Amino acid sequence: MAIIPVILSGGTGTRLWPLSREGYPKQFWPLLGERTMLQETVARAQGGQFGAPVIVCNEAHRFLVAEQLREARIDGARILLEPAGRNSAPAIAAAALLLRETDPEAVLWIMAADAAIADLPALHTALDKAVAAARQGWIVTFGMRPTVPETGFGYIAEGAALPGVAGVAQVARFVEKPDRATAEAFLAGGQHLWNSGMFVASVGTLIAELERHAPEVLQAVRPALAGGGRDLDFVRLAKEAFLAVPSISIDYAVMERTDKAAVVPAALGWSDLGSWDAMWEAGAKDADGNVTKGPVQLVDSRGCYVRSEGILTGVVGLTDIAVVTTEDAILVVPRARAQDVKKLVDALRASGRAEATQHRRVYRPWGHYEGLIQGTRFQVKKIEVRPGQKLSLQKHFHRAEHWTVVNGTAIVHRDGEEILLRENESVYLPLGCVHRLVNPGMIPMQLIEVQVGSYLGEDDIVRLEDTYGRT
Repeated sequence: MAIIPVILSGGTGTRLWPLSREGYPKQFWPLLGERTMLQETVARAQGGQFGAPVIVCNEAHRFLVAEQLREARIDGARILLEPAGRNSAPAIAAAALLLRETDPEAVLWIMAADAAIADLPALHTALDKAVAAARQGWIVTFGMRPTVPETGFGYIAEGAALPGVAGVAQVARFVEKPDRATAEAFLAGGQHLWNSGMFVASVGTLIAELERHAPEVLQAVRPALAGGGRDLDFVRLAKEAFLAVPSISIDYAVMERTDKAAVVPAALGWSDLGSWDAMWEAGAKDADGNVTKGPVQLVDSRGCYVRSEGILTGVVGLTDIAVVTTEDAILVVPRARAQDVKKLVDALRASGRAEATQHRRVYRPWGHYEGLIQGTRFQVKKIEVRPGQKLSLQKHFHRAEHWTVVNGTAIVHRDGEEILLRENESVYLPLGCVHRLVNPGMIPMQLIEVQVGSYLGEDDIVRLEDTYGRT
């Protein structure tokens, strides 16, 4: 029986704002190394015993997922698209039903796309134990040995040893996020583990326990999967049917109700990287306990996390502070209050600030664009198109555009004519003309776009033909 990684990539990582936002959440960022968190997660499940992964993600992120898998040279993955987030139980149910069609005997290894694990050999040792128990009909979670009295995690009370499977115990109970005093007692007692959110179970056991404890979830997911579509590597869930699915976590739907819950206690160097304080904990520290990334200069500062995505960021005389600089926002917060960043994002949403959810750089399946200047009746963007990619054949009702190539080569289709542009060459696209941009070269093509018109919103695009199936 193959082990199939099921990777849940639906989170938004709000507490890591301004880096992580709804449009480009933390699993798509290289938080700790050169690879993104999604790529790191997929890389943990490579080798002969593993089948091709299933990635469950928001439909809006489908091309981000596909591109990052391509960069990581992961072949054969199925990308299961949710039209809206409905928590972990519906996502896992959809993946299990999908895999039952082709791999009914498979064991699923379910994990979030955005957690860090430092000790991979220990992870695979724990996985072997979990798989052995899963093949006996258990649903196995990974319980992390606590290192601090953490109040931001749920806990698992370890029960009796599981007969016949060394290193695995029954779950005595699940515990909600505790207060400080309770967390300190858990740490001292040694019988409580952090709930990592990773699970291992066979397809048959998982579906049977969902049917037993959360039939309403399965009853709603089945028509969403059956009524969806499939194109390229994407498996789409039918929108109307999936929106009727209850929003519930797998912990509430199954794990807290089943008598088949087991746990593998482990010390893996695990972190959910759920806040800037957690990022400080996971980072390499200098002699003063500071963690830095990017163009940063610190003076007389201790215990700080300082990160810049481009702009020089200087910090003087601060202690235990997180400072994060992106292209359009700066966050300064005491590390002890890192969980409260979510309150700031909620306030930004309430005030209608686009920075709450979107970066200045917006990713598309063909590349990305970045807003540079916006004024009355005009705006300027930088557009980058990956080699061999092309934009949709389209027109606009309210704006004209001027394109100037600054790097690479472009082919522009304009009302039936084909125009070849090299560096420092331009083209004018009058209002209403039918046009398309193509990069025929072997390097990324960059151009500066100047839009002029009465309305400049992204919804003023009429797509006549699109390689990526967008409408």
